[in-house]
Amino acid sequence: MNENLFASFMTPTMLGLPITILIIMFPSMLFPSPKRLINNRIITVQQWLIKLILKQMMMIHSAKGRTWSLMLITLILFIGSTNLLGLLPHSFTPTTQLSMNLGMAIPLWAGAVILGFRYKTKMSLAHFLPQGTPMILIPMLVIIETISLFIQPMALAVRLTANITAGHLLMHLIGGATSALLSISTPAALTTFIILLLLTILEFAVALIQAYVFTLLVSLYLHDNT
Repeated sequence: MNENLFASFMTPTMLGLPITILIIMFPSMLFPSPKRLINNRIITVQQWLIKLILKQMMMIHSAKGRTWSLMLITLILFIGSTNLLGLLPHSFTPTTQLSMNLGMAIPLWAGAVILGFRYKTKMSLAHFLPQGTPMILIPMLVIIETISLFIQPMALAVRLTANITAGHLLMHLIGGATSALLSISTPAALTTFIILLLLTILEFAVALIQAYVFTLLVSLYLHDNT
């Protein structure tokens, strides 16, 4: 209980050097590329899931939007595997860092917006001023729409950071309460342990859902601009 509540969110170091890059690269090792004529069950299930997710995401896109399919599927696999690995004890979750999530959200959002201004200039500019707007409200609406456009990557990053961080904090607090109650009241400790178990199952679902939501929103931004 004396452990720092936010210790698990601190960037890990080795010999005084941050090892975040190694942690970020680790999930890619969990998805081996097929090297045989007949794949085993794990790779077959992996490829089936990738095709299923890709089919759902690319269904609404044009030909230009479908060129992003490799990037989007890589994004959802990376975020999902990173979130799941972060649920292991004494592990570090890079997606709890707002700086990293902004580093993913801003380039993807900027790329989608630049595509929109390049290929659909009139439609992109039309978003700043809805049709039929009274003259007196035009300056205010342009400012509001501009702010809402630039806040999109921040909303993407904050949503992912807040959901993953909140789950980790709840698990840490309930786990500490279970450990403390073990020597005081066994029934109370058992109750909190069951709550912790249910929360862990929920966090597994949240880890995958947040990866899907992040990628889906990027996909929708891309769809609006292509």
